[in-house]
Amino acid sequence: MSQQTLENVFQEWQSNEALAEQIIPLVGRLYRQNNVVATMFGRSLIRRSVIRILKDHRFVRKIEGTELSVQETFSIIKAMCELNLGPAHVDVGKLAVTLKKQGGGDVEAFLRKELHEIVDGYQPGASTGEPKDVVLYGFGRIGRLLARILVEKAGGGSLLRLRAIVVRGRGDVAKDLEKRASLLRRDSVHGPFEGTISVDVDARTLIVNGNVVQVIYADSPADVDYTQYDIQNAVVVDNTGMWRDEAGLGQHLECKGASKTLLTAPGKGDIKNIVYGINHDDVTENDTILSAASCTTNAIVPVLKVLNDEYGVVTGHVETVHAYTNDQNLIDNYHKGDRRGRSAALNMVLTETGAAKAVAKALPELDGKLTGNAIRVPTPNVSMAILNLTLDKGTDAEALNEYLRLMSINSAYQKQIDFVDSPEVVSSDFVGNRHAGIVDAKATIANGNHAVVYVWYDNEFGYSCQVVRILQQMSNVSFLKLPRTES
Repeated sequence: MSQQTLENVFQEWQSNEALAEQIIPLVGRLYRQNNVVATMFGRSLIRRSVIRILKDHRFVRKIEGTELSVQETFSIIKAMCELNLGPAHVDVGKLAVTLKKQGGGDVEAFLRKELHEIVDGYQPGASTGEPKDVVLYGFGRIGRLLARILVEKAGGGSLLRLRAIVVRGRGDVAKDLEKRASLLRRDSVHGPFEGTISVDVDARTLIVNGNVVQVIYADSPADVDYTQYDIQNAVVVDNTGMWRDEAGLGQHLECKGASKTLLTAPGKGDIKNIVYGINHDDVTENDTILSAASCTTNAIVPVLKVLNDEYGVVTGHVETVHAYTNDQNLIDNYHKGDRRGRSAALNMVLTETGAAKAVAKALPELDGKLTGNAIRVPTPNVSMAILNLTLDKGTDAEALNEYLRLMSINSAYQKQIDFVDSPEVVSSDFVGNRHAGIVDAKATIANGNHAVVYVWYDNEFGYSCQVVRILQQMSNVSFLKLPRTES
């Protein structure tokens, strides 16, 4: 390679970096002023670094067979800023690819056609709905991740407002608040919080990126009156798992200022178990107690749904290889559950999972068709579900993967199903993935009517993103998604 070629390659990189730097404030302006969420084939461009934006452009190559030019995307985003757009989620990657396939042309005219539903839809000071107060009851692994996501989304005028967290009393309030703030600020798995957190001991609040979050100390729901903190009609997200039936969770509804509750665990009895993207339309205004099911159920149901739609699932077995959780012991000690008393850090622990049976609550057509088991392994996050299926219609690995790839890109399940086709990925590569599950194409086995599909999932963060989507559904928070995609 000549010196001139080397220089040209480096100059092209620098040029792309410069354009990505210009994209960042434009995307931020669209988000904060117009409540427009810009994405690149489903991947948000908000608060992304220059390198992340460049990597997202390379990602398009896996979808379209060609890398998307940063210049092409920049011209789309720059033109969007001049169109007084109303609130929406806009996939600028899909727009840029469509324009490229059409041979280019007048960018503004193209956008006015593709985004006609929101052009000149910006109304200063206007709201897309009524704000909804959210309370996190319990502030452990899921609670803190939910706080991160809710605060992140607040910058764009999200109607979900994190107003309070409820924790048990710890004596020294000042020390306890600092501990809570520190746990939110730093995370060994998910890294540092992107923003600032300060503590007001006298008011017993955490100020998180400008969001004032009340810390309420209570040993039970009966001890809480949310109206004392000007919290009204709130959705209480129960992250404790202490109560999973209607009677237990109903305690939250008896609190002044609370109107609904969402459980971040599988619900028992007649409680609706919701997997967003699958049965979220079952949520009605009259539902006051809902469950977000389990992380495993959220990971496998979307994949099972699309496979059953296309090939028909006759029967199957789900084996989950799951990261250890706080429920297990670090070293051998007494535990009420079988095997979970043995050291989580030193053993693979065979245990049960209700995910296979829970599938039927979201997909009744698969009732009685699946069995399941689980192995807890010595990793702190990211799990895998192995779907061993007998299909009604035969296929091969290549066709099956191509179908799942298309479902991850151009379907109603784009936020739930991700797709990776790399021989080198391992579990840590999926920390922070916002999808419910990620299909590993290189591991797919299919021969006639038998198929084995491997699905990774961030059992903490990916699941928390699904929980927030249910919160939006419960609160009538929805956004137009453009360009229009056929499901």
